[in-house]
Amino acid sequence: MERRRLTWLLVLATVPAVVEAAILLGVGFQAARPLSPQVTAVWPYDSYHDLRWLLVYHDSWWTFLLGLLAVLGFRGLVTTGLTMLAWPADLPRPGWRWLLRRNLAVAALIAVVVSPWAALAVAFSVVALSWYLLAALLPMLLLAPFLQRAGVVAGWWRGLPSPALVGWPALNFVVLTLAGALIAGTPPWAEVPLAGLAGVANGLLWRQTIHAAVRPARIVWARVPVAPVMIVLVVFAAVAAQGVIGLAVGGDQQWRPPVLTQPLSDRVRHAVIVLAGHDSSWDGTPPVDPRVSRFSYLGLDEQGQPRPYGPHATHRTLGSSAALLAAQVDVVHRRTGRPVALVGQSEGAMVIRTYLEQRPQASPVDTALLFSPLIRPARAYYPLPGHSGWGVATGWELRLLFGASNLFREVDSNPDEPFVRSVMDNAPFYRNRTLCPVPGVRMIAFLPTVSAIETPPGQQARIPVYEQPAFHGGLLGRQTVQDRLVDFIAGDPVNEPQREYDLLQRVGAAWQAPPLLLSLNPVWAAEGEGDPARTGRICEDG
Repeated sequence: MERRRLTWLLVLATVPAVVEAAILLGVGFQAARPLSPQVTAVWPYDSYHDLRWLLVYHDSWWTFLLGLLAVLGFRGLVTTGLTMLAWPADLPRPGWRWLLRRNLAVAALIAVVVSPWAALAVAFSVVALSWYLLAALLPMLLLAPFLQRAGVVAGWWRGLPSPALVGWPALNFVVLTLAGALIAGTPPWAEVPLAGLAGVANGLLWRQTIHAAVRPARIVWARVPVAPVMIVLVVFAAVAAQGVIGLAVGGDQQWRPPVLTQPLSDRVRHAVIVLAGHDSSWDGTPPVDPRVSRFSYLGLDEQGQPRPYGPHATHRTLGSSAALLAAQVDVVHRRTGRPVALVGQSEGAMVIRTYLEQRPQASPVDTALLFSPLIRPARAYYPLPGHSGWGVATGWELRLLFGASNLFREVDSNPDEPFVRSVMDNAPFYRNRTLCPVPGVRMIAFLPTVSAIETPPGQQARIPVYEQPAFHGGLLGRQTVQDRLVDFIAGDPVNEPQREYDLLQRVGAAWQAPPLLLSLNPVWAAEGEGDPARTGRICEDG
């Protein structure tokens, strides 16, 4: 009898993962392949899986509400079945009706708690910043030990979880990460068998967590409502995290890397324009080398000099920033008579790429260095307020989160600011061609290795790259990188990829939100671009 129950437990844990993997394989949805093992994971990874799919793939309030009811019902039924089959044979088990009611309630509770973090994962897929991805995973790890008893024990919310309830969910996280990495790095024919093996592992881990949850054990702080406190902290952290992420990404607003504070080598024959990133500011202090000038997000003054600017100026659209850059390029070239090299970080790199796409044939720019560019951004969508479309509920959840988080930020931000909208509205180009060659321009991308975590598996660049361990925006301030910058502008070949970059891409693959296919969104469908979400390749026509 026990062996038969274990067999059915493994079957129930395996079939949904295999079905999802087979569907993704059948429709050619390569970027979402690593998500399939999570469909039968332990709490809360299973709900995190469901909500990321739902928040990306709904196109109206009705489809969101119906989808939410469907995923809650599915989750309640599946976890009830897994719980019944995993229950220890030597202990009395509650009736199936009680377990079903309890698991439906837990599914609803976890959806409320996890939903803000799933929304942040969608926001991450829009701006392609690993800070959001990493910030969304930590709460899953913290919540997991407190939720394993919720579906099986009446007083689950009191007391600290046992070591076993900490260890088994943590092991499930490792299994899901490894399974996603293997699926991302193997041929498509191996996807379904690997998802099946991950489902088997999920079933065994359900068995262990249920045993640990229901067997009598000494509970530390047995009368303290620890779980509600943790849940409140996690929900509050979803708001506060926006402020922390903003500080981490923005860094020192008075941005002064070596290219601005040191003289350039005599080998450099270019005039250099340097573009800072999002939420940066500039007080007008000129660079040390007269061949270098700062780009201003407020444009030029009457004398043709870049204006000092504050953080809000960086929130403008990429197209308008590119127009300002074009005007500054012309002024610098006329004044110096030199060819122009562009150096941009983060948003600045995206402004450069937008300018290169729109530049006139007679442009004096022949060199571009992109530091921490957004790699395959705009993988999700949400419409403006008052409009319907893909991700409509997600947009409002993000507006609530960002609105509350502005209490913790020095500079207000919102998910509809012009910069973000310009990335989303032009998703086919930025998702497919950011790191593609431009005729007549020498280009290189300086990529911190953490950006690999934010990039779906597959091709990320078809230009030379310089990859080094660093966080987003952390390369340009290093002296060794300054040396490579000078070498490249002076005409030397620079191309230093790191082997671990591809590995890190696969490691992060399981925890990204599924991309919205370009062909589904009417805002994007007419652009004629290839979709890396299907092919894993960039720089292709549709």
